[in-house]
Amino acid sequence: MSDKLHAFRTGAITVTWSSRRCIHAAACVAGLPHVFAPGEKPWIRLEGADAGAVDATVRRCPTGALHAERHDGGAPEAPEANNVVLVTAGGPLHVRGDVVLRGADGAALLADTRVALCRCGASANKPLCDGAHRESGFADAGAIRDLDAVQDAGAAPEGARLVVHVEPNGPLHLEGPFVLASADGTVLLEGTSAWLCRCGRSKDRPFCDGSHESAPFE
Repeated sequence: MSDKLHAFRTGAITVTWSSRRCIHAAACVAGLPHVFAPGEKPWIRLEGADAGAVDATVRRCPTGALHAERHDGGAPEAPEANNVVLVTAGGPLHVRGDVVLRGADGAALLADTRVALCRCGASANKPLCDGAHRESGFADAGAIRDLDAVQDAGAAPEGARLVVHVEPNGPLHLEGPFVLASADGTVLLEGTSAWLCRCGRSKDRPFCDGSHESAPFE
């Protein structure tokens, strides 16, 4: 997926920011407000903290809009031990781990450790979230009620990697080891296969119930 990255550098660290993937979750602002200051120019001022603190804050970004490269010997970001798909309340799927998005032809659209995927159906940057859920009226508590919708399909074709297949005009198919978590953390389902709604109309959210077939969704 094409993207334009804005780079901010010091001798110890480079931080890149994708405006296309940023949905203003503000985890960076909450972590280091004197470094990440929207409205200021430049809005990222790396001199305000040491590289380690900046790097740790960057890794809290749930969308992958922010990434860091250390030049001071600090370790690069590695995927978390478990692939976790968090169903946020009224918002996207926050995915962390060793994640790759694949299109209908099987080609990789994006590989990352942090991704936010649209589930309201209104994003202009599908399959990624662009924050459109805030204006679309999408209401969902992020609960998981269907405890049988996550399956264990056996060994994953790409090992420990979570592959997210983006079905044309349809759902997201998760393939690979993952934990699906409800917004309140009370439900955790482990498996290797699930079909998740991305049109926003399913009555079985976060799972697909075929609603995309009865109403136009592209």
